[in-house]
Amino acid sequence: MFLESEEEEEEEEEIPPLMAVEAIEYPRGGGGGSGGELLVPPPNFAMVDKGIYRSGFPNPANFGFLETLNLRSIVYLCPEPYPEENAEFLRSHGIRLLQFGIEGNKEPFASIPKAAIIGALKILLDLRNHPILIHCNRGKHRTGCLVACLRKLQSWCLTSVFEEYRRFAADKSRLSDMRFIEMFDVSCISQCVLGLIYRYNGCGPQSRRLIYKEKSA
Repeated sequence: MFLESEEEEEEEEEIPPLMAVEAIEYPRGGGGGSGGELLVPPPNFAMVDKGIYRSGFPNPANFGFLETLNLRSIVYLCPEPYPEENAEFLRSHGIRLLQFGIEGNKEPFASIPKAAIIGALKILLDLRNHPILIHCNRGKHRTGCLVACLRKLQSWCLTSVFEEYRRFAADKSRLSDMRFIEMFDVSCISQCVLGLIYRYNGCGPQSRRLIYKEKSA
């Protein structure tokens, strides 16, 4: 049994990883002039890959910018309840909230629950949830660990994975996070999801697809 997109299969083509996007202010199109509304992204905002974004905690000043992303889902990595104002924004735009509560512990007591990362990865890898935003409080440690594990699934070398993690964590980089990232075994994903295959097809609006297949004995 398998579940796949309805698009016709295309020949596999490798797509280079996308670079992070600097968080800047975006003028809303159509108005012209200096009086137009400015769209302000959340802190630490960047594109991870097509249809996948990351950031720190959005506040109401960022809602206009989030509207432009046409989000279907948000992966929230903090254990605290979602603020009502944010929750109302999600309800009014039909955005699903998927919460994986990871405590924001500091070293030397930092501990990343592997099960939460695996669960969040399965959400990220399913195109039915895209476009999707990942965020924690500051978009550095919890979000950084999740994105780093996704990069390992995308076969990034560990040096590049750490470089991206440090770019967002800056002087707050944690050795415990990097140890977790290094030790994270991507094969556990294929054990938890039925033979997960992450394919790049290189054309069309849906350039990637997930196929779930039962492994043959």
